[in-house]
Amino acid sequence: MAYDASDDPRQLFGRPTPRIDGVAKVTGAARYASDEPVANPAYAYLVTSAVARGRVAGFDLDQARAAPGFIDVLTHENVGGQVKTNPDPAGKPDNTTTLESDKIWHDGQIIAVVLAESFEAARDAAHRVGVRYAAEAPSASFDSPGVQVEAHKPQTPDAKKGDAAGAFEGAPVKVEARYSTPTQHHNPIELFTTTCVWDGPKLTIYEPTQSMWGLKGGLAKQLSLDPKDVRTVSRFVGGAFGSKGSPTGRTAWIALAAKRLNRPVKLIASRDQGFTIATYRAETRQQVKLGATRDGKLVSFFHEGWEVTSRPSGYNVAGVETTARMYACPNIATAVNVVHADRNTPGFMRAPPETPYMFGLESAMDELAYALNMDPVELRRVNDTQTDPVDGRPFSSRSLMPCFDQAAARFGWSRRDPKPGAMRDGDWQVGWGCATACYPSNIGPAAARLSLTPSGKAAIQLAGHEIGTGAYTTVAVTVAHALGLKVEDVTVTMGDSDLPPVPVAGGSNNAASTTNVAYKACQMVRDRVAGAAVKAQDSPFHGADPAALRLQDGLLRGPGNLSEPLDKAVARTGGRLEVYAENIPAGLPPSAAQGLYEGKMVMSRGTGRKDVTAFAFGAHFVEMRVHVRTREARVGRVVSAFAAGTIVNPTTAHSQFMSGAIWGLSAALHEATEIDADAARYVNDNLADYLLPVNADVPPIEIIMVPEKDDRVNPLGVKGIGEIGITGMNAAVANAVFHATGKRIRDLPIRVEHLL
Repeated sequence: MAYDASDDPRQLFGRPTPRIDGVAKVTGAARYASDEPVANPAYAYLVTSAVARGRVAGFDLDQARAAPGFIDVLTHENVGGQVKTNPDPAGKPDNTTTLESDKIWHDGQIIAVVLAESFEAARDAAHRVGVRYAAEAPSASFDSPGVQVEAHKPQTPDAKKGDAAGAFEGAPVKVEARYSTPTQHHNPIELFTTTCVWDGPKLTIYEPTQSMWGLKGGLAKQLSLDPKDVRTVSRFVGGAFGSKGSPTGRTAWIALAAKRLNRPVKLIASRDQGFTIATYRAETRQQVKLGATRDGKLVSFFHEGWEVTSRPSGYNVAGVETTARMYACPNIATAVNVVHADRNTPGFMRAPPETPYMFGLESAMDELAYALNMDPVELRRVNDTQTDPVDGRPFSSRSLMPCFDQAAARFGWSRRDPKPGAMRDGDWQVGWGCATACYPSNIGPAAARLSLTPSGKAAIQLAGHEIGTGAYTTVAVTVAHALGLKVEDVTVTMGDSDLPPVPVAGGSNNAASTTNVAYKACQMVRDRVAGAAVKAQDSPFHGADPAALRLQDGLLRGPGNLSEPLDKAVARTGGRLEVYAENIPAGLPPSAAQGLYEGKMVMSRGTGRKDVTAFAFGAHFVEMRVHVRTREARVGRVVSAFAAGTIVNPTTAHSQFMSGAIWGLSAALHEATEIDADAARYVNDNLADYLLPVNADVPPIEIIMVPEKDDRVNPLGVKGIGEIGITGMNAAVANAVFHATGKRIRDLPIRVEHLL
């Protein structure tokens, strides 16, 4: 498919392309943060609090200092005032501290850093550190004595329209229910790790991060450094989806340790420490009220949530901003409350608001369908809308019902017996459930440096993030097609803050942000080459319209089937051609570029635009099988359809959709961090007890990519796909369990004991 200057640039995409970094990953050549070689490193090991509230009364360090290989130990007593408090994941100033003082905010808080000549020596010495505590009774979660509840403080008011309470009272059909979702932890394959190296005043940090320039800027503030003296490197990230999206409470202390020792320091935290030194998905409680006419049209929607956070932080995800926009309704009321407990601060985790809050909405929609004796798909069709119910803006595109129709047809939904418990397969009760998937389409400002040589080799540099999504490949595909080259002729360099900044790889904005700036850079290159050609006497395009020229198949082409080899066309610009591009998405002010260079989370949000509301949509269909005697629940099969604008690379897109669906099954049936209510301590902080699905738990999953052209979301029509796959899946599973058994489970995860 050749690119023509007059064509829609979105026609560049859609060809399945293998990951260009695939060989490096499967052969072990891909370099992750802890793989970076540094000379003569010392090793750090964290000492974390054994109580959840109180203060450190003192340390007994003699045995630690006597350990073979011991070098140093950092505590609040010797370094406490040398680092500024790290802001919480949402960038707010209030957060729990670490070594800044003797204050203990939560169990597992970093209270000391031990340094030694080897990892084993550091671990040994850390286990010898004695700590005296002045402990206080902690508050673990919602119902614990001493928690503090307050209304959250949103940037924009909670969605309200009409008279939801009055309309609910007068509605012929009503559903009112409470739902809950548990604490969940990321547990990425790659552990949390930091290596710091000083070269005079300049600091290099090797740390897996989703925000190259955010980590750079955040750490500079914590250590009062000039950001120009800080470099972050993260060429590959071995799992993230939120846990590596913000500056952490550990990085500055490792940098300080390296400064004290005048040698590199390497930290690789343990698996259990990852539960408390990083963020997690907070547990929620929700109340949903739906009022409808007898033909299924919603007349009232009410959704209120409660979320746990730490004592000082106001962090919350407030998913009602999304749920209020899902279906047409004239009367809407939403609210969110923050519950402060003695816990570490939660943070972003794949589809942070949508995963928990769509569970409440989509479960309630299923309950309403049964109350109406109506097909759940038809209920969603009756309430489908092309207009944002909250703000009245049009959706940039909304292909929700095509997703339901295609997935339902492939699933065989028409064969469903609607009566709960009516479908059997021997000793297995069989249930079918469905739910809506969604995610707002976000895009951030980004910059890139692109070069093209006369020999037809392109190189693009940007401080992007490869967190498993195929970012290297999507950028390479964009450049190759836009410049008329082969993908193998494009070199992509990412993972280094010395490169031009791009936004955080979160909020599913990564592909939209990087491909749009890459395409803009390609346009600049084409314009330079074409401009030089039409001015040159020896060019076949002398005097032609430069807008009519295009780069294709290693040639500069124009009207009349004229062409010129790339080596001549590019050489005419002075040899190797280089451009620097910045892209500021529509709806953001020019000042957004400055925020990008400061490492701020600047984004044009799908729910915050003035012209349109932008979402990707999808539909999940799930078959659940519950054994009549053992009550074992098994997923039989899954069909999911998604409409997400322009698909840059179907190969990596399929992987993202499927991985999201699998995680959604896990969120429904497996994952929950158990909390000791008395000690406010995570109990199952390991991969033996924190339940995750294995191959036998994952059934055949069919992914359908519904074609969708969006002229308004961004110039390339790209919508994020990294997070939509997980949303709604937990509800689809619960709805299928109800259809199989007649038992409505409103509290996740669904396990055998809930079905007895």
